Amino acid sequence: MINEMLERMRNRSTSCSKSADAPESSKDSDVCPICHGSEWILTEKDGVETAKPCKCRERAIMSRRLRFADIPEAFRGMDLKTFRVDAYRQPDSKKKVADACRIVKAYLSDFEHQKEQGMGLFIWSRAKGSGKTRIAAGIANELIKSYAVKFAVSLTILQEIKNTWRRDAEYSENQLLDALCTTDILVIDDFGVERPADWISDKLYQIINERYINKRVTIFTSNESLETLQYDDRITNRIKERTYQIAFPEESVRDHIAEQHQEDMLQKLLNG
Repeated sequence: MINEMLERMRNRSTSCSKSADAPESSKDSDVCPICHGSEWILTEKDGVETAKPCKCRERAIMSRRLRFADIPEAFRGMDLKTFRVDAYRQPDSKKKVADACRIVKAYLSDFEHQKEQGMGLFIWSRAKGSGKTRIAAGIANELIKSYAVKFAVSLTILQEIKNTWRRDAEYSENQLLDALCTTDILVIDDFGVERPADWISDKLYQIINERYINKRVTIFTSNESLETLQYDDRITNRIKERTYQIAFPEESVRDHIAEQHQEDMLQKLLNG
């Protein structure tokens, strides 16, 4: 098997070297000039050929993880350290979100153990714009440094499943469900906004149960508590057993942030 891998790398390196000699090649190319895109470096000593990872490999792995994760563009740079607790105005909200952030920090500090147990998070608030998605994206951005993470809105998952039913679908339903069931960490945003038709319950149960059985971490955000989700016990009981429930403030900070942006712009115009 190792011989086959080395042969593939030799062929790829030769092919890339030939391409590098072509007139259209450029110093600005994204292809690594050391390994020519193979991400491995071949060395030979005493007639024994070995492969070691190129220094570009770590960057390439992170790039693939980011593409797979599909974290929304607005949240790709979201850092937990810059999560704005001061955006909340009500005293109760400030306390609740501060408590939530402490729980998240403790969870991430102990993540190796939590991952072994398959423990995720269920972050909920009935208020839209309360910061649930922002904190979930921050968690995803932290975990993606070491694990395969998939971030998906619940309705998007269901639409992607329906898309696989078309004749011209790029991939099958089984391939999609396998990706969702086997990724190290799955973040399901806005869980529970969908109307729980029978086929929807069955597909979500399939994903959640498969991850439950194999102790894979799932992180949910929802506008409903587990008690008010419109799903039967086979789904909610599994989520309850394998997540820590974190209540977020019943306050929307989206309008507050928009107001602050408006004030900042007006201040710049006046000072200009």
